[in-house]
Amino acid sequence: MSMAPRSTPARLDPAARAAALRALPGWEYVEARDGLRRLFVFADFAGAFAFMTAVAGLAEARGHHPEWSNVYNRVDVLWTTHDCGGLSALDVELAASLDELYRATRRGEE
Repeated sequence: MSMAPRSTPARLDPAARAAALRALPGWEYVEARDGLRRLFVFADFAGAFAFMTAVAGLAEARGHHPEWSNVYNRVDVLWTTHDCGGLSALDVELAASLDELYRATRRGEE
């Protein structure tokens, strides 16, 4: 079975990148990587790991994966699109999805 090739997302221009950052409080622009970065903090390791598990499912479904690390209750996430050499609309979309997931997770900790 032959699959059609995925189209490469377009790299965001500076105006689109600035608009995306305004819409994503808590995310920072990493110029050296042309990417979006955010640190998520949880009550404990189990909360951080549960978040990473949920993000992994989301990333697999979209075929786009973050660069990330985890230390105890912290998950550090960077979105950039290697195929286009920097930040794309897909990164922005997934960053917003992680914000929604984080808010839902935090409600469970209260």
